[in-house]
Amino acid sequence: MIGDRVKTLRKEKKMSLSELAEQAGVAKSYISSLERNLQQNPSIQFLEKIAPVLGVTVNSLLDPDDNQKNIDTDWVKLAKSAQESGITKEQFKEFIEFNKWRKNQK
Repeated sequence: MIGDRVKTLRKEKKMSLSELAEQAGVAKSYISSLERNLQQNPSIQFLEKIAPVLGVTVNSLLDPDDNQKNIDTDWVKLAKSAQESGITKEQFKEFIEFNKWRKNQK
């Protein structure tokens, strides 16, 4: 169940219900009811808010065996920020290749 997964992840991060609710911008009571399996069908919007705070993807909340659960959410945020600033995939790839080249020059 999603509630069990949320509770486990929250405890692994040593977060209280209040901390998770505040950081995700959701109601503490809703998280509590989800973790107690009173609420069993959270919206995707809700999951999109709590997943990054828990350091996982929405898919991994829905499927604990999802192979993307180890994605570093800071990298995801960085990539989104680059995209929002107008950097294209090609420019991003060129930057990575340049850094590899520069590293090999040292």
